Amino acid sequence: MKSTSKLAIALGSVSLFAFAPMAWAQNQTAASAPAANDAPEKEVEVVIVTGTSRSRVALDTPLAVTQLNAQALSRLSSGGQADILNSVPTIKADGGGGEVAANIFVKGLPSGGQYQFTPLMYDGITVLSSFGLNSSAYDVYYRNDLGVQRLEFVRGGVSNLFGPGSVAGLINYISKKGGDSYQGVAQVEVAEEGRVRGDFAVSGPISDNLFYAVSGFYRSDKGPLDTNLDTVGGQIRGNLDYRFGDGSGSITLSGQYIDDQAQFYLPIPLNGATRERLRGNDGQIVNSVQNDFGPSLGFKTPTGNFVSEINDGVATTGGLVALSFDKSFGASGWAANGRIKYSDYKHKFGLFSDGDGVINVPETLQSFLTNRGLGSTANANFTFVGGGTVAANALLFANRFTDRVRPAEDFTTEVNLTKGFVTGAMDHSVTLGAFYGNASAGDYNVTTTYLAELNNRPRLVNLVVTSGAAQTIVSRNGLLNAGAGYVNNRHEAERYAGYFADQIKIGEKFNLDIGFRVEKLTGDISRERTSVVVTDSNTANLSTALRDVIWGNGAFTKGKVSRTEWAGAIGGLYKATDRVSLYANFSRGYFFPELRSVSFNSLFQPSTFKAEIINQGEIGLKMNMKRVSLTLAGLATSLDNRRQVLFVNDGAGGFTEKVNLVGTESYAVEGTIDYKITSNLRFSGNMTLQSNQYSAFDSNTALIGKDVERQPGFLYNAGLYFDDGKWDASLFTNFTGSNYTSSSNTILLDEWNIVNLDLGYTMPIGNQSARFSLNVYNLTDEDAVTEGSPRQDNNQAANGAFFVGRPVLPRRIMARVTYSF
Repeated sequence: MKSTSKLAIALGSVSLFAFAPMAWAQNQTAASAPAANDAPEKEVEVVIVTGTSRSRVALDTPLAVTQLNAQALSRLSSGGQADILNSVPTIKADGGGGEVAANIFVKGLPSGGQYQFTPLMYDGITVLSSFGLNSSAYDVYYRNDLGVQRLEFVRGGVSNLFGPGSVAGLINYISKKGGDSYQGVAQVEVAEEGRVRGDFAVSGPISDNLFYAVSGFYRSDKGPLDTNLDTVGGQIRGNLDYRFGDGSGSITLSGQYIDDQAQFYLPIPLNGATRERLRGNDGQIVNSVQNDFGPSLGFKTPTGNFVSEINDGVATTGGLVALSFDKSFGASGWAANGRIKYSDYKHKFGLFSDGDGVINVPETLQSFLTNRGLGSTANANFTFVGGGTVAANALLFANRFTDRVRPAEDFTTEVNLTKGFVTGAMDHSVTLGAFYGNASAGDYNVTTTYLAELNNRPRLVNLVVTSGAAQTIVSRNGLLNAGAGYVNNRHEAERYAGYFADQIKIGEKFNLDIGFRVEKLTGDISRERTSVVVTDSNTANLSTALRDVIWGNGAFTKGKVSRTEWAGAIGGLYKATDRVSLYANFSRGYFFPELRSVSFNSLFQPSTFKAEIINQGEIGLKMNMKRVSLTLAGLATSLDNRRQVLFVNDGAGGFTEKVNLVGTESYAVEGTIDYKITSNLRFSGNMTLQSNQYSAFDSNTALIGKDVERQPGFLYNAGLYFDDGKWDASLFTNFTGSNYTSSSNTILLDEWNIVNLDLGYTMPIGNQSARFSLNVYNLTDEDAVTEGSPRQDNNQAANGAFFVGRPVLPRRIMARVTYSF
């Protein structure tokens, strides 16, 4: 299922040629260079503010840094966070599920996806202070818009000890703030499959010391896959920034409100030999097996009728309010900064699955009966809900969906006291800080199994089987299994952390960073137990699966866990010249296990809550010349005691959260280059060559030494960017190397290239301007598989007639008009 175009190959060849003198490579756009896709006339020194007590240019920072400016973010974000983060070295981002819930994989670290190792922050404020209270990703709560000024990603070193902390990396989007003049931008975007989106961002002064910035969006979208389910909604956010008249700091009040629903796409049945899309019973290519039949699949429960809200997709309503400040105290060298946030979200995640948990692939009428011991088609009556007989040669696909209700509430605060002073030849910048987070989230899940045809927007299928004089209703209104699974959990995590760091400048040549963090997490766990209940004893001839449901019985298992851990980091940088720096850093960090991974024994006691330890080492080179900037680094990472949580089939049609205790080792060479070919034309790219293996695997020691699943050995991004102030053009590609679908390494997915094109013309209108642009995602319409069936894990068959996998999203053309005023 691979169609690598000549255009993609050409771009890849250019990037390989450019990187050859570097002997492979390490970071991304602007890791001491101007941000990617930004071609300024003057040389720009990138200043980093994330996790540092004083701003520093990237060339003076002894750690890996990536920065993307607003222009780059606009051209990269055709679909969501994944399009942006996929351009960052160290990160592999899968966006095949649509706009939200991107699967984010950090180099060498085992993950079921999403943001398990990389907190997502806006203006230094983490979206949620603890991950793993449920399995929803950070990006379901917060969206990017035109009010974002830039992205900073920092990895390793003392910067990652501050705030929420993660030595694997911090993703921080920095918002625009108001200035002395009024500024604004408005954008309208239209695309194929009924997409219309409007964005705006305005800012300016209210008084001499008070400034505002407001931004937001609203969009409606039928695509990019035709599911008969809509993506619709929007967000508004902003800030008020009061700046002290003496220039000593500011106080900023910020807020966000979101009311949005987005569809999420799951793996679909593919051809087992070629992994190409199948043709459905109607002869059309099958791009999705979703439809709007959720409300018709309700059933009785012990507490009343259950009606599915699966049509709402990933729906979030709520917001946050935050207050941040920074204040310096004159010549004393003392300063303070901090932030406090409260957020409350009502969130649902409607998840269509990738099979029924029993057979998991399309079946003929007879094979459906045979696989379930239901006899032959001579004694079976297959009909469509709404009328009509199912053709004898039709393919069926039994599937599930899960209504997941996941409200989340979070209170976070961080306070830092900093002091700058000089001792001899050493210029110190010391930070003493504290972080507190209290997050709670519900996780209420109901799973429903249904029978449908294999088609786009499939119809539901009824089935009645006759045996002698007896009849059995196997599928009623398409419903196969009422209440196939039930979960009602609530988790709360309270975190206390303190940290110390000193960023030292020694003369004109050396920088030394040292830091230490200690943290305690306390977790409260509440889980409702379940029982099988007969809910319909009046309707004759119902199958057991339609008569009985698995439902909560009102009894709860509760427990408390806690753990204290420490992290430390040291980094050094030597400035060989004003343009060339050599650096190295080492860090010892930790991740607290996700609370949803905690199990209970027969006495209802929680399992051992042991921290996961990550060690990282990096050595590298940064160069920022007049026309070319580059980085080159080697990295080594180890992770021990990882409680890997996988959402997999339980073998009986339901789901279970399977926990493996694993360890991994990873080695990589990464590099970036940014080359100013002419004053208007720039080449930019990055490359990662990595090797990742399991070093421990408690449930199956035979997997030790296997490659970490979904981690490609080779990644690169490369692009050409032209901008003369009037015309602009960007042509860039993202290459993902072959990778295994699971830890058994039995199924290898082919590599793929996603090529994107962005063309624009800017027309001045007095003191304002309008840009007319065309953006094409997946220009070559690459047809590749990003993942297999996560629910099947190591049980997925490698050589069957069918293969369940998630293809990359198809080509999509967007037109935009952006008016700046």
